[in-house]
Amino acid sequence: MGAALVLNATYEPLCVVPLRRAVVLVLAEKAVVVEATDRVMHSERLAVPIPTVVRLARFVRVPYRREVPLTRRAVLERDRHACVYCGHRADTIDHVRPRSRGGTHVWTNVVAACARCNHRKGDRLLSELGWHLSPQPVQPPATVAVVMGWTAREPSWEPYLGLPERLGAIAPAV
Repeated sequence: MGAALVLNATYEPLCVVPLRRAVVLVLAEKAVVVEATDRVMHSERLAVPIPTVVRLARFVRVPYRREVPLTRRAVLERDRHACVYCGHRADTIDHVRPRSRGGTHVWTNVVAACARCNHRKGDRLLSELGWHLSPQPVQPPATVAVVMGWTAREPSWEPYLGLPERLGAIAPAV
């Protein structure tokens, strides 16, 4: 059926809710439609545009926003399941600076890679292979945790998540 991004009154992303819940929030005047599709939901007496982004009418205090946990799934999601070395479909992760050479398991050292490139790289540094990354991998902001795991992400959500076109914006370079 779909989903909608819920923003706080200050336009801070809070969560993703099913489309039905977003419409109920709008009808109860607890939220206003910020962005909608060109389609409309009809009832007997009412027509409501189908929202993709809604903003709460009142501010909701969020107690603590923690970091996005570093998991294989999260790294693949950040890099859009594309190998940073060749651009093909990624199915594993790779440490840019290998752990055997003092590299750590942090967001700025882990990238998505296909099995072929990961095997070719092994425990070598990129400089030894003549490879480079442009730009470097980044830690996603905490707002990404809101949509992490939603494979069908709406393009209209991007401006409200404070992200570039691609999470991490890592371009393949060999």
